[in-house]
Amino acid sequence: MAPVRGFSHGGTEARRNLRSPLLGVKVHWRRATPAKTLPRSEAKRSLAAIAPCVTGETMEERFPARAVGYSVEAYFGLVHRGVIDEDDRIELLDGVIVAEPPMDPPHASGISLVAEALRRAVGTRALIRIQAPFIADWFSAPEPDVAVVPGVVTDYLERHPTEALLVVEVSDSSLQQDRLSKSRIYAGAGVPEYWIVNLRDARVEVYRDPDPVQRLYGTRSTAGCGETLQLVAVDGATVAVDDLLPVSSR
Repeated sequence: MAPVRGFSHGGTEARRNLRSPLLGVKVHWRRATPAKTLPRSEAKRSLAAIAPCVTGETMEERFPARAVGYSVEAYFGLVHRGVIDEDDRIELLDGVIVAEPPMDPPHASGISLVAEALRRAVGTRALIRIQAPFIADWFSAPEPDVAVVPGVVTDYLERHPTEALLVVEVSDSSLQQDRLSKSRIYAGAGVPEYWIVNLRDARVEVYRDPDPVQRLYGTRSTAGCGETLQLVAVDGATVAVDDLLPVSSR
């Protein structure tokens, strides 16, 4: 079996967050550091179950520079087998299973504010999803705090979306990861716009013009209180920054 990259648990909080020991599955706490490699044969299984992501190439052809980790199919297979519970606060980022830290009140309130503001702005032209899986590629199934996706609820009764018009992360302790890992994943998926609601600095970081090949956004700007953001992918939809930030963060 070829070794693939694994990560260590980041302490007792991470282990409590999941059902230890998860039958040998290594989980990466958000602030953990890389550990030893982990053999995992099922990481190279095909992804026929999420056909919209598959273009006919092998994984090596589609992602030649990326180390092989858990595939999306292998990841959801852990859920189906009961190794991971659907209620566990985890997500798959570039082949690594990542445990989410506990949510404090400003973060929770921020998510609600963002979702409400986007529902008002978008109306019935798209669907607002909150902390639900988004299939970004073969190795990533992040659960953005809020996502604007095409269609209606019934379009996703049997599959998760593979396309998003906007993704939003409400960020404080996770700011570095949201700027680095998450932005690369969303840019690689071709998401036209990515917002980070930065609770530390009371502003919104706006990333646009994705380059899926380089997995980078071409432009980055910030917006503060009193300013308005217009969604790139939804004509006429605008959101006031004040409506995205909890009062305690301003």
